[in-house]
Amino acid sequence: MNQANITPEIRANWQVPTFEIPLWLERQHPWCVVIPVINEGQRIKSQLSRMAALKINEIADIIIVDGGTTDGSLGLNLLQQNGVRGLLVKTGLGKLSSQLRCAYAFALDQGYEGIITIDGNDKDDPEAIPRFIDAMKQGVDFVQASRFISGGIAENTPKSRDLAIRFIHAPILSLFSSFKWTDTTQGFRAYSRKMLLDPNIAPFRNIFLTYELLAYLSYRAPKLGYHCLELPTIRRYPIGEVPTKISGFKGNLLLLQVLFRACFGKYNYVNVSTSK
Repeated sequence: MNQANITPEIRANWQVPTFEIPLWLERQHPWCVVIPVINEGQRIKSQLSRMAALKINEIADIIIVDGGTTDGSLGLNLLQQNGVRGLLVKTGLGKLSSQLRCAYAFALDQGYEGIITIDGNDKDDPEAIPRFIDAMKQGVDFVQASRFISGGIAENTPKSRDLAIRFIHAPILSLFSSFKWTDTTQGFRAYSRKMLLDPNIAPFRNIFLTYELLAYLSYRAPKLGYHCLELPTIRRYPIGEVPTKISGFKGNLLLLQVLFRACFGKYNYVNVSTSK
């Protein structure tokens, strides 16, 4: 296992949920695409088919991290036919942030230089993935997809979601992070190895269980001087359906709580060995 730049002492302190590895075909590229899923049914099948048509597997390794799918949509034959090289199944506690901690720890252990994450609900167009990789090759540490900047496309976005992102979530996160973000709740993004291994970021902590990791990294990375960039992307919601794990008053309230905790530094970690 390649653990370049990770000392045994640092690795031993990572808090990573337990997970199983039903499929792993070894690292082939310097970059990987992590797809978090849980019971996405036909949506993940459609997304993998689109990625196969775009030949994403020829420039990056595709790794699915499953939060406990029971709908039969992740058959190993289907995954391999669509170029998937890895399937991780989280068995420990937590939701999205726990899934991401599993996948990011695994990817860093394998020596990947950068990690792209795209949701597995087929809303985001994977055609942007090559541009994410190009940006990281040019030294960008954090690439965020945006449907709201020039060149981006937002189709059928629920009105309440659109207003909340544009006038609440993105402006608040921009103010506190000192970086102009426009599309802050979606998970289509990319991180450099250097950024994820920064001991002052420390993403491998049990405090990140639900949606905390996304807001935290969007706040913390600019504060620490990392090169951040938004790229235009396409996000399409299907007509008559809202494929999201965040819904209702309770779900949106949780997002706001996480946002304010991130912006007021509640998730910050300062590495004593590097602080003065």
